[in-house]
Amino acid sequence: MTEHDADDDTQSSDTAAESEEGLTYAAAGVDIADSEAATESLLDAAGEFAGDFAGLVDIGDRYLALATDGVGTKLLVAEALEDYSTVGIDCIAMNVNDLIAAGIEPVAFVDYLAIEAPDSETTGQIGEGLQVGAELADIALIGGETAVMPDVIDGLDIAGTAAGLAPKDALFAGEAEVGDAIVGWPSSGIHSNGLTLAREAVTREHAYDDPFPPDPGRTIGEELLTPTRIYAEVLAPLREHGAHAAAHITGGGWNNLTRMGPHRYEIEEPFDAQPVFEFVQTEGAIDDAEMHRTFNMGTGFVATLDPGDAMSVVEATTDGRIVGRVVDSEEAVSIRGLELA
Repeated sequence: MTEHDADDDTQSSDTAAESEEGLTYAAAGVDIADSEAATESLLDAAGEFAGDFAGLVDIGDRYLALATDGVGTKLLVAEALEDYSTVGIDCIAMNVNDLIAAGIEPVAFVDYLAIEAPDSETTGQIGEGLQVGAELADIALIGGETAVMPDVIDGLDIAGTAAGLAPKDALFAGEAEVGDAIVGWPSSGIHSNGLTLAREAVTREHAYDDPFPPDPGRTIGEELLTPTRIYAEVLAPLREHGAHAAAHITGGGWNNLTRMGPHRYEIEEPFDAQPVFEFVQTEGAIDDAEMHRTFNMGTGFVATLDPGDAMSVVEATTDGRIVGRVVDSEEAVSIRGLELA
């Protein structure tokens, strides 16, 4: 089993209630302290597991890797707009990006759809998204399961499992090294985590079908449904140039970097946050630290490498750049004048 890494599951315990000034993730309904305690209880009961972003099975000269995740409360935005055409992309992205973060090549995906009542229009839209996601990730869709459970499910939920393979010498070590450069790639927006906080913020004064103020040609709901980027293109260059570690910036925002080891990560040139983040922050009166502990804030994937290899990786991908460095100091993430620990 891997650490729980789905939508809406991470936040530091010092934000366990809504402040007078603004909204927090816990006040919106997701307390990371409780979530982490529940996950630890599950892992303790299940026993030892291998891997962090993905679970690993030794099959001789290679590892078989599995990652499982869902779409989370982004589904409630899709339900409000009656548009499920992109959530299949999110479901695949949240899984294959975790495999890539471990240095594993995704090869196949299986989905699980739990639904209150059969609806061919909805399931057809979900299927379209899954097909697009599979093409973007260059993986095979190998079936799935649809369970009709009116006594259990109100609406629907979708999750899936991605399988990947990696030669044993191709896995990232998983531990950044002091002196490493940090290469990053931009996100496509909010992705598929933190939606509990985002939804609570924007629906205080707006409906999902209201125009999105920075781009009135789109609705707020359409902006929130922008699908999660799939980072398949970065895997080969990272393997070729000996990446030490990588992180998919999902639940927990920039604190995900500490999964690459207990170092100080100084982020000096992050990608600009898309307008949706400023909109969510303003509508929810959310402080800067809470935003960075919850969302990707414009950067969706990072990796650490020897400085001499970092620029080669940047040049081999379409939009990567060096965003920071790993330094020898107390574990923390420094970004935009914030100290996240």
